[in-house]
Amino acid sequence: MTQLQAAPLKTLSFSGAAVRPRHATATFRCSAAARSYSITLLPGDGIGPEVVAVAKDVLSVAGAKEGVELRFREMLMGGAALDAVGVPLPDETLAAARASDAVLLGAIGGYKWDNNEKHLKPETGLLNIRAGLGVFANLRPATVLPQLVDASTLKKEVAEGVDIMVVRELTGGIVDLRHFSAPPPPPPPDKLQLIFYKRLYPQIDCIARVAFEVARKRGGNLCSVDKANVLEASMLWRKRVTAIASEFPDVELSHMYVDNASMQLVWNPKQFDTIVTNNSYGDILSDEASMITGSIGMLPSASVGESGPGLFEPIHGSAPDIAGQDKANPLATILSAAMLLKYGLGAENAAKRIETAVTETLDSGFRTGDIYSPGTTLVGCKRMGEEVLKALESQK
Repeated sequence: MTQLQAAPLKTLSFSGAAVRPRHATATFRCSAAARSYSITLLPGDGIGPEVVAVAKDVLSVAGAKEGVELRFREMLMGGAALDAVGVPLPDETLAAARASDAVLLGAIGGYKWDNNEKHLKPETGLLNIRAGLGVFANLRPATVLPQLVDASTLKKEVAEGVDIMVVRELTGGIVDLRHFSAPPPPPPPDKLQLIFYKRLYPQIDCIARVAFEVARKRGGNLCSVDKANVLEASMLWRKRVTAIASEFPDVELSHMYVDNASMQLVWNPKQFDTIVTNNSYGDILSDEASMITGSIGMLPSASVGESGPGLFEPIHGSAPDIAGQDKANPLATILSAAMLLKYGLGAENAAKRIETAVTETLDSGFRTGDIYSPGTTLVGCKRMGEEVLKALESQK
């Protein structure tokens, strides 16, 4: 297995735009010469196995058309792992993920495990694999495709042309305080979060640099979202992001409180180009942005670190209410597979094949239930995957 870390000035691509990592920003393992890669598949729970099975087939065909051999290894994670071996992230799964070139995750969680103790919840497995892989930057594009503008929850004139990238800090803040404590009595959550960031404030610097690089190659505008009017941790966040801005004089930085940002996203989403925010705010705002695009079932994500394999996954949940019914939309996972090829393996042409196949499938009028509208063809998860494969196979 070839494992080459990107050089400090190696050009990468975010949403079609080149990005150069600086300092301790995210990098991707990739090599134009390597043509064989190991992929760890984590189907997980709910609809996860259904959408990952479809994405696996799409990956294989797209790779083969570009002479890229992909070797897959499926491992347990989440509720499936809890049921099988009693922990949400088995050691074997983490070891396999670390040893691979990229990881594709379906979804984890479900009602069945909601009352488990925290260390036995599927979500704990997700936090642990992010930490285990060292991924700290989560890239979540939210683009309204012309074919789906009528599926948006917003008026057409508001949704049309929206193209947002949310850069979410992934492994810190109030969402992930597992390794940080303070002397008794325990401080309130924001104080504990402040302790976290004061100990590791370079983590804010790292995510800020990733976001500035992304914004530099997109529209040149970066909006940092926080709650600096009341939360001390957000005050530190704003201070550090503002300090890093001096390294990027060509990027226009603005700040917005998270409550206002959530309102602005549905009032005038086109004002945003690139958003950077912490773990919890990013989780919420990126899901909100997904509904502007028409469905949470359409949006992929990439989680990357300074080195090692990236973690690629759709942003939707496990949807246990429709699991096993062939109703899931696999396009978010298919597009996550395209991000895996592009950012994880450097297989740009294979990624473009998948993106083109998805566009052609939508142009042909095929829709799963979440994006269906009168006049289109309603299909299930398997059929949607088959149509994407047909579009792929018809490419020269």
